[in-house]
Amino acid sequence: MKYQTKGTCSTAIDIEVEDGKIKFVEFFGGCNGNLKGIANLVTGMPVDDAISKLKGIRCGFKPTSCPDQLAHALEQMKNGDC
Repeated sequence: MKYQTKGTCSTAIDIEVEDGKIKFVEFFGGCNGNLKGIANLVTGMPVDDAISKLKGIRCGFKPTSCPDQLAHALEQMKNGDC
C-alpha cells in the first residue's frame, strides 16, 4: 500500500503487511536517516504494537509526525480502508 502523508516533510509511505506483521516500510522524503531507522525498527513488528508506539507522536509544533502518519496508514490497512 502506498499512503500519502499529510502534514509532514515525507510525502508518502510504502508499506507491506503480512500475517498481521509489518514486512516492509519505505518513506519518501523527510529525514532520510531517521526514517530508515524507524522503518528498520518496525519491520517484523505486529501492526497493533507499531500503532500503539507511534500514534500521537508530534514533530515540533506540528499536530502529526512521520511516525504518527505511519500509525495512521497502518490503521487504514487494518480497517480495510485502503
